Amino acid sequence: MNALGTTMASRDAFGAWLASSGAATGDRLPPERDLCEKLGISRGELRKVLTALEAEGVVERYVGRGTFLRKPVAADKSNEPLVVRLAEITSPYAAMMARLSLEPELAGHAAIHAAPRHLTEARRLAESMRMAASWEEYERLDARLHELIAVASGNPLLAELHRIVNAVRLSVVWSRLDLPQDGPPADYHSFAEHEEIIAALENRDRLAAHAAMRNHLKSVIATLLKDD
Repeated sequence: MNALGTTMASRDAFGAWLASSGAATGDRLPPERDLCEKLGISRGELRKVLTALEAEGVVERYVGRGTFLRKPVAADKSNEPLVVRLAEITSPYAAMMARLSLEPELAGHAAIHAAPRHLTEARRLAESMRMAASWEEYERLDARLHELIAVASGNPLLAELHRIVNAVRLSVVWSRLDLPQDGPPADYHSFAEHEEIIAALENRDRLAAHAAMRNHLKSVIATLLKDD
C-alpha cells in the first residue's frame, strides 16, 4: 500500500475507533501512545491523521494538555451520488449476490496480506458483536469487520468497491428489515461463522478464508431473504 493508501486506512481506523468509543464533543482523547496501540498504527501515521482532522476542525490539540474532540468525524460522502443511483436499480437479492461475488475473494487475499493489527482488531470486533445490545450496534460492528477484511486484502481498489457494494446493501437490505429492539440472540449463526473466517485468516489459509466467507454470506442470504 502506498503512503496515501496507508494514511487513508489509518484515518478509517481512527474514525471507526472514535465511532465506537463513545467520545463526545469536548472530550480529551487518549494519549498518542495509547491511540497507536488501539489502532495498530505508528505514531507518525497517527500524527498525520490528527493533523488533517485538526485542519478540518474536528479536533483541537494543545501542547501539554492533549487532543480534544470538537465535532464528530464527517462521513465520507464522495460515493453518495453513485450509491443512490445504484440503490434505485438494485434489488436486495442482487445486492447480496454482489457481496457473494466479492467478499470471499477479499477474505482470500486478506488471509495472505492481513497485518497482525488487522487480526487483533477482527477478534475484538467479533467479541464486541456478541455483546451488542441492539441490532443497530451489531450491524455497525459487523460492517466494520467486513470492511476491515476488505482493507486487509491489500487491494485499495477492491476495498473501495466493497465500500460501494456495502453502502448499497445497507440501503436496499438492512434498512428494510423489521428488527426487534433487543440485539441478536446468543446462538446467532453469524457469531460462529465470523469465528471461522477469523481463524482462517489467522492460519493464513486462503482457501479456507474464501470458503468460510462464502458459507457465511450464503447463510446470511438464507436468513435475511428467506421470503424473497
